[in-house]
Amino acid sequence: MEQQHPLPLSFVLPNPTDLPSLALGFLDGNFEDLRDLLLRSSSLTSNLNHDCSDLNDRLLHLRTDLTKHAVSWISTSLSAKVSLEDLRFNLESLLCLPTDSVGKQTNWELQQLVEELCRIQNQRKYFVTALKLESLVGDLEDSVFHPIRSHKGSTLQDLAVKHKRFSHAIKTMNEIELMLGDVTRHHSQWRHLVDSVDSRADKSLSVIRPQVIAEHRAFLSSLGWPPKLATFKVEHGEVATIPNPLLLMQGDQKESYSQSFLLLCGLQKLNTKKEKRKKLHTPKDNSNVGLWATDELVKPVASRMEYHFMQWAEQPEFIFELVYKVTRDFADGVDDFLQPLIDRAKLVSCSAKEAWVSAMVQMLSGFLEKKVFPKLIDTFKEKHMKSEAISSWFHLVDQMVTFDKRMQSFVNSDTCLSYEGSSTAFSQDISVMGLFCKKPEWLKTWGKIELKDAYRKTKEDIKNERAWLVDSERTRLGNESTSRSAKYVLSTREDYKAPIVADSFLNRTWRLIDHGLSLPAILPRIQFIRATATKFLWCIFKFMLLEFKKIDLSYFSLFEDTLIQACGPINAARYLESKLREWSDDLVFVEMWAAESSAKVDRKPEASCQGCFFGEELKGLVELETNWLMEIITVFLHQFDSLCSDDFNINTVLWEDNVITGSSNLTVSQGVAEALDNLRRHLCVLQLNMNPKDFLDLWRNLAEGLDHYVYSKFCSGEPVLRRKRFNRFEVDAETLLTVLQPYCVRPGAFFPRVREILRLLRMHEEEKVRLRGALSRNGGNNCLRLFGISNLSAQLVEQFCSCY
Repeated sequence: MEQQHPLPLSFVLPNPTDLPSLALGFLDGNFEDLRDLLLRSSSLTSNLNHDCSDLNDRLLHLRTDLTKHAVSWISTSLSAKVSLEDLRFNLESLLCLPTDSVGKQTNWELQQLVEELCRIQNQRKYFVTALKLESLVGDLEDSVFHPIRSHKGSTLQDLAVKHKRFSHAIKTMNEIELMLGDVTRHHSQWRHLVDSVDSRADKSLSVIRPQVIAEHRAFLSSLGWPPKLATFKVEHGEVATIPNPLLLMQGDQKESYSQSFLLLCGLQKLNTKKEKRKKLHTPKDNSNVGLWATDELVKPVASRMEYHFMQWAEQPEFIFELVYKVTRDFADGVDDFLQPLIDRAKLVSCSAKEAWVSAMVQMLSGFLEKKVFPKLIDTFKEKHMKSEAISSWFHLVDQMVTFDKRMQSFVNSDTCLSYEGSSTAFSQDISVMGLFCKKPEWLKTWGKIELKDAYRKTKEDIKNERAWLVDSERTRLGNESTSRSAKYVLSTREDYKAPIVADSFLNRTWRLIDHGLSLPAILPRIQFIRATATKFLWCIFKFMLLEFKKIDLSYFSLFEDTLIQACGPINAARYLESKLREWSDDLVFVEMWAAESSAKVDRKPEASCQGCFFGEELKGLVELETNWLMEIITVFLHQFDSLCSDDFNINTVLWEDNVITGSSNLTVSQGVAEALDNLRRHLCVLQLNMNPKDFLDLWRNLAEGLDHYVYSKFCSGEPVLRRKRFNRFEVDAETLLTVLQPYCVRPGAFFPRVREILRLLRMHEEEKVRLRGALSRNGGNNCLRLFGISNLSAQLVEQFCSCY
């Protein structure tokens, strides 16, 4: 074997211009020329090594002496502490004794002495704490900044030495953090000491953390992580799973990875303690922090997957499918191998599987945030590309929602306690839809797109000629087969006799709500639903209002088709109201209502109406229904008045002309008979085509209006009346009560004034005498209640009794 010649000095020695001035001065002082360098370099090196060894020995000796003196001083300090505490206790006992004017001065001096002793004791505590922290920080700095001597051996042995040094440094930092936490809680005035120690400890942490992460990444790379994603094989029609290098480790290699993993977990646990002490994060935020060691597994996988992502930018379904497959294939291996290590690291409430899924989801969210959505937003801003951008947006969001649901199902597959809602209890870190929570401007854009699309499709739906029609034949058969008590238990659109378009309204509203519920954070969820579903509901109310205004409701041309047409918007409104109340009772909306009430997100103070999430919308619906029913009732009353306005007026001449002698032969007035016949026909049409609840409200309010109408006509007569007019009034009033006979058992209960007028007309003479006597003695309405009269005024009853 040929002898290898040494390299020329020009290749070995550094360039003099690259050396610092101190180094050049040292070389010039020891070597005169190149020959002198060659002759004396070895002896100089030996002398320098000897001096360094002496200095290290001297440093070790000084450190040992310092430790001995510190222990001796602490021992002496503890003895002094016990003596001072005993003295303070005795002095405080003296202060509690009864005092007189002579001993006041003594007590004051004793109090001053106690305060001085407390001050000395606090100073002693400060010095002891500062000394302990100085010792720990010095030990930490020696461990972190001390150079590591290279060992001849395998890479795993060298790695074990590094791990031992890192572990010692982390243990020391935990001890420092424990002391700083105690100082922060009990001695907040020592903030300068805390800041000083924090500064030095953070410098050490900033050095050791990159080293630990670099060693961990290098070890992962040596394991063959990440695996190649292009090694898929199709066997028997199924895609083969990806081999997991973590499960292939054995022996020392497995132990080395475990130690590296535990070091990262220790650093993360230490960082969490520091942040909690400094109050940088709330406990809620800390619960959602990922696992650093798992993040290191995902980062190289992400760099390899990004190539495929860029190829599938126009086909996001492939991106989501790849991420889901990689997450699923490695999840079990990660859980089986890493969960015991997490338990060894004593990380509370940390799941290896959830940390793995969270890291993969966050990786995908980062790609969408940087590469996909910005390009989609730019396309959306271009007018000629807006329709294409909206289509791509909907497709992407649908894929995101589906992906989140699959991930939720996958994470919950190992536990029986899972919520079957629309991702409402899903962690933001395990939801790709959490991207909208971090980007409010994108959430706002998405809401505008969804609202405009729903509005456009609804306008097309209401253009259908049969959109507002009520299937009267089907509802008639349903009414005939339903009992009187059960017909008010309504649930479906058919039960409410609502038109077909009502289902379209609800389906589009719920689609907007469901998209909002896919957001993991509650406040963005509320903002989205308010910006889409709530606004869309008010658009629906406007559509129903415009439809009702098209109907020609007038008392002189009121036809059955007009009433049937009016039932469409009324039934749709009642159906929407029932569904909104049903949704508001759901736990999801109750939680959102509570959160909104406390945060007052985009709502006015009066939004508390109805006490539920859709309170304001329900208030608007109820107001619409009430106005429409009152409009129909007003038309009925006007028509009734136009047909029989003169028949109930006792002061009218027609009554004298048409009266028939003999009350037993009296018949109903012609106008009253015609008005009541029209009223019966209209009520039959409404009963067949209007939902039972609104029809119940309608005929009850109609009865109240007719009662008031007849009462006002009766009161408008002259004080001097004849019996024949009363007989005719009695016949017409009795016939009026029979109008509501098909809808209730006691129709007279809904005409209280008419019923009491009839009671007055049928009173015997003796009872009238007693009534006049009671009115003359007591007066007022109190005595009328004894005669069963509570809705007529005392003045009217007195006029009646005096003239009849």
